[in-house]
Amino acid sequence: MTEEERPVDYTPDDDLVQPFLIERTGIRGRYVRLGSVLDTILQRADLPDPVASLLGELVALGSLLGSTLKYDGIFTLQVKADGALKTMVSDMTSSGSLRGYVGYDADAVSQLRQEVGDQPEDIVEWLGEGYMAFTVDQGENSERYQGMVELQGPRLADSLRHYFRQSQQINAGILVAVSRTEHGWRGGAMLLERLPDSTKGDVTDILEEDWRRALILMSSCTEDELVDSSISAERLIFRLFHEDGVRVFDPQKLDSNCRCSREKVLNVIRSLPEDQVRDLSHEDGSVTMKCEFCNTDYHLSPQELDMLLQGTGTTES
Repeated sequence: MTEEERPVDYTPDDDLVQPFLIERTGIRGRYVRLGSVLDTILQRADLPDPVASLLGELVALGSLLGSTLKYDGIFTLQVKADGALKTMVSDMTSSGSLRGYVGYDADAVSQLRQEVGDQPEDIVEWLGEGYMAFTVDQGENSERYQGMVELQGPRLADSLRHYFRQSQQINAGILVAVSRTEHGWRGGAMLLERLPDSTKGDVTDILEEDWRRALILMSSCTEDELVDSSISAERLIFRLFHEDGVRVFDPQKLDSNCRCSREKVLNVIRSLPEDQVRDLSHEDGSVTMKCEFCNTDYHLSPQELDMLLQGTGTTES
């Protein structure tokens, strides 16, 4: 996507990634604001509030990180852990489609809610030990990139900061917030990057005092402001960084389209041994498979299943 400077009166909607540049220092940043897209993802699975909140943070962070990369495919941010929450996945296509999934122990989550409440203050309580993985998949003919970092508390953003610092040699400032409002779930995240100069390869081209100042200015942004639908992305960025001059660029729109389909489900069934498929069937011989991301059920009648396994027909309907 070409980043073009926008007119000062341009006001983007929700569900976007807004790139910007602090002109005096050359520090680059991005602001993600999620409204109906995040609400759709979190409401599909009817999640307990603390579980939804943590998944919402992962979706916001995945959007933030995925939007910084140049790729044509799928960026995935995944957490594997041994606590009440076992698996969290957020992925983003290069065109801006988001999905999210969480696997958790319902009994353990219920117990935790009684002990610590509904607002996750420390991911260790909910996730235990584990890791965060980053994957860029550009298709069968391209090499898959993958990075990994151990979970660092107390917030998911701390793991991202640690990854930038240890694996990418990049200093990063990250804010993230998710809240459930009367209008549904909302999320916001902001990233500042202290990148090496492309010609000198030296991060000291951005003075330490300028970097600290940018982080202090960003930290003045409250969690409520990050998710506030009444403040445009440009206005929030201007409020934070206008003293040093700030330029905004063309935003990337985000949506919540799932990539599942009936044909993909059929391909999965075709790839399984027949006895394993039969084990999955109901008493009447039918099979129902659910997409873990969007909660859509795909049902095959006994007759359709027999035809599929025998290779005598397809079930496209």
